Amino acid sequence: MSQLFEAQGVRLEARQSCLLASGDLGFSVAASLAAAGHRWLEQQPAHSAISIDMRGIDRVSSAALSVVLEWLRGARRAGIAIEDVALSTPLKRLTDLAGLDGLLPTNDRLSANKPSD
Repeated sequence: MSQLFEAQGVRLEARQSCLLASGDLGFSVAASLAAAGHRWLEQQPAHSAISIDMRGIDRVSSAALSVVLEWLRGARRAGIAIEDVALSTPLKRLTDLAGLDGLLPTNDRLSANKPSD
């Protein structure tokens, strides 16, 4: 695991093909966190697949959703597939409320859409 960013109690780490964010993410560090994630994305090979883990984000934060959406755009531009976006319970509620849940590839949604045997 490598640490990509840490400031004001917010941390971003990379573990294999996964970005892991944690802490109390507000707008004061969102741009710096997004930039750190972009730098990591730029180092990933085109046509690779990654995951984003936001389960460590403690509070409901539109800043956190902005960061995730920015990483999704960056990955798309770089030709990187996003396999999964794992959200904390507060972030999941916010995406549902904002109607953004359909934009995020989550294991919950992927498994719900699988045909049963």
